[in-house]
Amino acid sequence: MKHLIITLCARGGSKGIPGKNIRAIGGKPLIEHSFLHAKQFALWIEKEFNLSADIELSTDSEEIISVCQQFGLSTKYLRPEYLANDTAGKLDAIKDVIQFSEINKGLTYDYILDLDVSAPMRTMEDLQKAWSTFINNEEALNLFSVSNAHKNPYFNMVEMNDEGFYELSKKSKVILSRQTAPKVYEMNASFYFYRREFFEINPLYLFSNSLVYEMTHESFDLDEIIDFEFLDFLIRENKLSFKL
Repeated sequence: MKHLIITLCARGGSKGIPGKNIRAIGGKPLIEHSFLHAKQFALWIEKEFNLSADIELSTDSEEIISVCQQFGLSTKYLRPEYLANDTAGKLDAIKDVIQFSEINKGLTYDYILDLDVSAPMRTMEDLQKAWSTFINNEEALNLFSVSNAHKNPYFNMVEMNDEGFYELSKKSKVILSRQTAPKVYEMNASFYFYRREFFEINPLYLFSNSLVYEMTHESFDLDEIIDFEFLDFLIRENKLSFKL
């Protein structure tokens, strides 16, 4: 039997939104939304693909651990301090909790699904369709969720050149409208699938034999307090085009 681990990374000490990961949104701690998605997906993957599925919390915060225990998510893992500062990369944190869980359970994970706690606007349909795309391409090492980009570097995004003047970020033939520009996407940070080999071959750089899954509904990362308040409003007023 092959094995999948679902990681929920929730560092303490958020500066943009204090207490973000356990702050209530839509009547639940933020992290609980992703935990519920993880439980649903784990049950589906075990039934449909005969995979074993584990859910693992990665945090440096005893407070987050305590809150998570109240809704059924417990862990023996505590993220080391060097992976919990502002400069630590998330891929390193994911790799560390994978290795801990493998040693603790005496197995090797074949697949990893990371659900970003700060970007919970996903559906089971998203995860199931993305998994099917990913698993059916044996050369793909990872897949991540994206949204349609509102700006396009071929048409209306600029950057400074070597002479100190500004020009289009991507140079191409003359493009007169956004609709005729090459298709680009925004990474919305909601979820990431990986094969275990990704962390052996390419542990620090996201793009390696990568696929994307485009979400057609609202999805954004909660970076600032206004993002949090906006999503909470959308949930409370039933304004989302899908059920979170």
